[in-house]
Amino acid sequence: MTTTAEKKTQLQTLDSFTHRAIAKHFKKFVKHEAEVLQDQDPECLHQMRVGIRRLRTAIQVFGFTIKLPKEASDRRLSKIAHALGAVRDLDVLQAELEAQTNFPPIEQEAMTTVLKKMHRQRKQEFDELKHTLKSGKYQDLKDAFEEWLEQPNHEAIAQISILEVLPDLLLPLISKILLHPGWLIGTTFENGSAIVHSVPLEAIHEFLAQHSLVLHDLRKQMKRIRYQTELFVDFYDTRYSDRIEEFKTIQEVLGQIQDSTVLQDYLANQLKVSLQESCPTVANQLTQKTAQAWEQWQILQKHYLDAEFRTALRLQIVNTSKDKPNQAETLN
Repeated sequence: MTTTAEKKTQLQTLDSFTHRAIAKHFKKFVKHEAEVLQDQDPECLHQMRVGIRRLRTAIQVFGFTIKLPKEASDRRLSKIAHALGAVRDLDVLQAELEAQTNFPPIEQEAMTTVLKKMHRQRKQEFDELKHTLKSGKYQDLKDAFEEWLEQPNHEAIAQISILEVLPDLLLPLISKILLHPGWLIGTTFENGSAIVHSVPLEAIHEFLAQHSLVLHDLRKQMKRIRYQTELFVDFYDTRYSDRIEEFKTIQEVLGQIQDSTVLQDYLANQLKVSLQESCPTVANQLTQKTAQAWEQWQILQKHYLDAEFRTALRLQIVNTSKDKPNQAETLN
């Protein structure tokens, strides 16, 4: 039996759903502004960055249904996101470096020197961020969103039921993920099936350095599809939520690989010599951490290269009704 809440969900049109999504993520984005400017808690900056990412995601997904003023363009949002990201990336590197322990004294001294340089670099990036958040263009952007939320402007197609177009919104996103070349790194094909190969520990850093751009792009795509699919969680059963959690896991595992790789390169650049030569303990710890994350990644990689799983994932997106048996039983 369909509940009143489910009937209300099924009757939603694109315009009302889009308005709520943009309002929710815009409010989350600006909510942390004052705390970010105080710079007392890195988590506030992280949450503001997440807020602007989710806002941009909502606009990208529903862009064909809305008419935003030019002051609220994605180009302006992108500049703010970049300023937030520059500081956040250094916060992540700092946390990653501080998590490494039990160094010999000479390596500890080298890490202390790098951390001091990192702090100075962060201060410069934060000054740029502060300038951005206090600029007239930033205020104009906020005003433009407030005005649009007060009097939203939609295209004619926004009157259609969201259930009617949900597969059309999501299937292209799923296809883009499944066709990403990142899944094929370290694989060969036999009789049309992908075979995933292991990478020797001593070669893993060089191997990942060769493929870092592709893996980083896949990580960004996984983060994007996670945010995009989360917009529609109310229209699916719990298996859909499980899939979103899996997207998050893939994003996090690829993030661990990237963070360790980037930190190794950053340290080598700051120390002006090979990390393995100057700080072998640090290098070995980071290599071990990278290898562990790579093993986790290969399990997920095999899963997403499986033909039956890929077919079931597409079927799950098509089946939007919570009242019918789920057609994607093979996903779990």
